[in-house]
Amino acid sequence: MDYVNSFIQWFSSHPEILVGLGISSIFIFLLSILGISWFIANIPEDYFLASKRKPTKWHEQKPILRLTVIFIKNIIGLLLIIGGLLMLVLPGQGLLTIVTGLLLINYPGKYRLEKIIVNKPSIFRALNWIRIKANKPPLKRNTTHQLSEID
Repeated sequence: MDYVNSFIQWFSSHPEILVGLGISSIFIFLLSILGISWFIANIPEDYFLASKRKPTKWHEQKPILRLTVIFIKNIIGLLLIIGGLLMLVLPGQGLLTIVTGLLLINYPGKYRLEKIIVNKPSIFRALNWIRIKANKPPLKRNTTHQLSEID
């Protein structure tokens, strides 16, 4: 209990940190909303039809640039996850920030998890609603293949 009291006392003596966290929370929230909408609008409509993720154009053309971008993207994703975890107990949009971080980082099974999540009817409708607002064709999915992956 002393640990909690010292934690509260430390934040009481450093209110600028709470203000900074609040401002960064608002910034991350807005960035998440805009970034996720842009990302969803730019997903190829047949992205979820493939059984494996297709390699990007960068894969062979610019390997150093590709690795640099992946490294930076994973660092940003990791920072967002850490920030989101902190926002679960501090002011901010913790869950949204964690989800945004998980979307950015690379990990084994990510494509399969994406396909399982997109297979949920409410999520699929929400994704296509965002795409319609951005004047993009709706996403396509192979429901029979994805249902067998869920079981």
